[in-house]
Amino acid sequence: MASIPMARGRLPLVGHVPSLMREPMEFVSALPAEGKLVRIKLGPMEIVLVCDRELVQHVLRHDRIFDKGSGPLSEQGVRALGAGLVSCPHSEHRQQRRMLQPAFYRSRLPAYAASVSAQIDAITSSWEPGQDLDILMQTGKFAAKSTASIVFSTAVPESTATQMVRDIDATFVGVFRRSMVPQVLTRLPVPANRTYQRSIARLRDTLGAVVAARRAENADHGDLLSALLSAQDAEGKRLSDTEIRDHMVTFLNAGTHTTADALTWVLVEVDRHPEIAQRLHAEVDAVLAGRAATYDDLPRLPLTGHIITETLRLHGPAWLLTRYVTEDTELDGYLLPKGALVAYSSYLVGHCADVYSDPDRFDPDRWDTADPPPRSALIPFGDGPRKCIGDLLALDEMAIALATIAARWHLHALPGNDMRPALAVTLHPRRLHMRAETRTPASV
Repeated sequence: MASIPMARGRLPLVGHVPSLMREPMEFVSALPAEGKLVRIKLGPMEIVLVCDRELVQHVLRHDRIFDKGSGPLSEQGVRALGAGLVSCPHSEHRQQRRMLQPAFYRSRLPAYAASVSAQIDAITSSWEPGQDLDILMQTGKFAAKSTASIVFSTAVPESTATQMVRDIDATFVGVFRRSMVPQVLTRLPVPANRTYQRSIARLRDTLGAVVAARRAENADHGDLLSALLSAQDAEGKRLSDTEIRDHMVTFLNAGTHTTADALTWVLVEVDRHPEIAQRLHAEVDAVLAGRAATYDDLPRLPLTGHIITETLRLHGPAWLLTRYVTEDTELDGYLLPKGALVAYSSYLVGHCADVYSDPDRFDPDRWDTADPPPRSALIPFGDGPRKCIGDLLALDEMAIALATIAARWHLHALPGNDMRPALAVTLHPRRLHMRAETRTPASV
C-alpha cells in the first residue's frame, strides 16, 4: 500500500513546528496541494492531516474508529478538563450525550440568552466615546461572564467568579503549551508547572463546592448546572458530582475561548467591510433602536446571523483538531495503523474552492439563499455524533453580542495591530485594539 506523502519543509528534530508557528494558516493552506492525506511532524510526533472535506466527513462520522483520547493535546486536555463530553472516549460518549442533551433543548435557550443579553448590555454600556478597547480582553470578558452566568447563574460570588475566569484561562492556555513540548518537561517542579497545577486544583475545588451546595439546595435555577443535576439516563442513573464538575470545566473552557475568538473576528470583518457595516446598522436600528438584543429579536436579524456564519467559515476558532485511530483502517487507499493520529482543519474545509467561489472573500450573502453551501463544507462546530452540543447556544450568544454592539457603537481598528493568527488551540489575532465611537440609531 502506498505511503502517505510527507509535507515539504520538514526540519531535523523539530519537523514542521517552525512553519506552523510562523504562519499557521499559510502552512495548513498549502497542504491540500500535496495530497488528500499529508503527514506532518511536530517534533517527534507525526500526524496525518486529512485535507479533503469528504474524507473529513468520513472521519467525523466514524467516531468509534477515529476516537478521542490519544496524543499530547488530548492527553493534556483529559488531565486538565477531566472526562467531560469533549474529551471522553467513544465508549462513554453516547450515554453522556443523551444525558446532557436536555440541557441544550431549544426550550432552555431563551433563559440562557437572557443572561447573555444582560452581560453584553453591561459591557457595552461601560464603554466611553473615543476609548481604546483591547478587543481580545473585551470579548474574553464578555464570553467568560456570559458562559459563567449560563452555567451557574448567580450561584457564585463575584470574587470567586473572577478567580475562576483566571483559572480557566490559565488551564486553557496551559493545555496547548504543554502539548507542544516534550512531556518530561511538564513534570518538572518549575514555577510554570506549579502555577498550572494550582489553577487546575483550585478550579476543580471551586466547582466541586458549587455542585455540592446546589445539590443540597435542591432548586432549579434555570441554568446549565440545574440541568446537569437533573439529568438521568433511561435507567434513571444520574451524573455524579465528579462528572458534573468535569462537564462544567469543559463547558466553561470551550464556551469562553471559542466564543470570544469568534466574536473578535466578527468585529474585524465588520470593520473591514464598511458596506456590510452600513447594512448591519440599518438592520439593528430597525429592530433594536439602541437597546440590547434579546432572544426574541434574533429571527428579525438575518444579516447579523449571516455575518456570524461567514466569519465562522473564514475564521472558525477550533481550527485544527485530532483523532486517534483505534484499529487498523483504510482511508482513501492508505493504511492507517492502530494508534495513528489524524487531524482535520475546519479552516481548510471552509475554504474549499470547489464549494465557495472566491473562498477568501468575506461575503455574508452566501448564506442569504434557499440553497446554501452543503453542511459538509462548514464545520466550525465539528460534525457527526460529536458535533458541539452547544452550537445553537453559541450562535445565539454571538448574534446577541454583535447586534447589541452594532446598535450602539462603531468600532474601528487602530494602528499597530497584529492580525496574524496566534498559534493556539483557538484562532485569534495576536493583537487587536479598536476605537469606540458612539452612534445614534437611525430613526425608522
